[in-house]
Amino acid sequence: MGGLSGLGFAPYFAFPVAYFGVCAQAFLIRHSPNVWAAFVVGWAFGFGQFIVGLSWINESFAVEAERFGVLAWPAVATLSAFLAMFPALAAMATRYLGGPGPAALVIFPAAWCMAEMGRGAVLTGFPWNLIGYIWGFSDEVLQTTSAVGIYGLGLLTVLLATMPILIIERFRFGSLSTVLVLILAPVIGFVVLWAGGALRLAAADAPANGQRLRLVQPNIPQNQKWEPNQANGILDKLLALSTSGGGDRPRYVVWPETAYPLLFELGRNMPAALVASVPPGGLLLFGAVREAPERRSKDAALLNSLLVINDRGQLVADYDKVRLVPFGEFTPFKNVLGAMKMTVGDIDYIPGNSSAPVSFDGLPAARVLICYEAIFPRAREGDERWILNITNDAWFGLSAGPYQHFLAAKVRAIEAGLPLLRAANSGVSAIVDSYGRVDGMLPLNVSGVIDGRLPAPAPAGTLFGRFGHVPVLVVAALLVTAGTFGRRRPPTS
Repeated sequence: MGGLSGLGFAPYFAFPVAYFGVCAQAFLIRHSPNVWAAFVVGWAFGFGQFIVGLSWINESFAVEAERFGVLAWPAVATLSAFLAMFPALAAMATRYLGGPGPAALVIFPAAWCMAEMGRGAVLTGFPWNLIGYIWGFSDEVLQTTSAVGIYGLGLLTVLLATMPILIIERFRFGSLSTVLVLILAPVIGFVVLWAGGALRLAAADAPANGQRLRLVQPNIPQNQKWEPNQANGILDKLLALSTSGGGDRPRYVVWPETAYPLLFELGRNMPAALVASVPPGGLLLFGAVREAPERRSKDAALLNSLLVINDRGQLVADYDKVRLVPFGEFTPFKNVLGAMKMTVGDIDYIPGNSSAPVSFDGLPAARVLICYEAIFPRAREGDERWILNITNDAWFGLSAGPYQHFLAAKVRAIEAGLPLLRAANSGVSAIVDSYGRVDGMLPLNVSGVIDGRLPAPAPAGTLFGRFGHVPVLVVAALLVTAGTFGRRRPPTS
């Protein structure tokens, strides 16, 4: 059932099998003979869900197949086995707090939510394919995240899965009535969530009246990005895309993560193609790798950065990626494991110092998210007025990974009530308004540009933007309290 539920995520969105998979898991946990049996149920479900939902990770091992190809499925299986510990612990806590009775069905949504939040924090965190993302096919339902975030939508999703079982147990329906409850309950829940979101969208007003920007999607194959003999050709392609359209092009141009195909060294003469890509009086915002200053690290280290230059070739703003990918950008426990990262070279990346909004000349302050950072939900910070997400999903080809990554970034826009501009090397690049509606998009595996105006933030902001995870933590605490009280309350005569 866990494996089937993995098909509920992008781009498949097989919602019914995902929903009934969660129902089955809740039923089996409720009827587990003890906490260890519940643990096994939760782990098995999680392992199946992750190994299906994260199967796209295999694609990254094919980039350097001679070095890493043999590790593909063992790595996915090992990661899935580890991540499955979180639903396993949620199931164990559910059975322990809820006991052998129906109270467990009230506690399980809260326990699942807490486990997902834990997964987003432990060992740098990996909040990928949270259960709330199975609603990604509906912009209306995703509006719920503006109030309670993606963790809150996940809690409501699991609650919709447990409530029919609780109703059936409470009223002891016959077989036909049981089937009707299992079908009608999620339909009613979906209609309520959809209607609330539809009303929000109907009242939405996020005009795209800001500055014009150009998002560049060069579609450079991953196995060519760092080849020295490819650097000039890559820069020429980026220049051609950046300057197409003549004098009518926007003043601000955005390239994807690590678009600059060389190690960026401040003070050296910049390639002419880089400076020529900056519009007159405008800015070029581009991803690049640069060495970390010696004061930040005793050993040589790299930074994954967003750099901003003007038409005179001067660096006027920068941002360094804070959340790094384990084994992709650095090796955890390197003294034990040695150098085991998949990016070029043996030198690790180190995190930046700050995730504060970045200001650009002529543009409002932005929350900058480089690749992996887009999967982490967070409340609004400071005076940020839009989200800039640069990424390189060429590692994952035409698999499900880039679609799942784009959906996560889109949900960040809805949660914060901020427009999103996303520049991806191979796709999906897009302009998304502050309600999650796509204003322009380039699909996977094409090169091109998107020209558009920066949409406005949601006028009233969002509840999640102001309070973050506090509302969902309160709801989870109330469910645990209600379930624990329901378990201990003596039966009435």
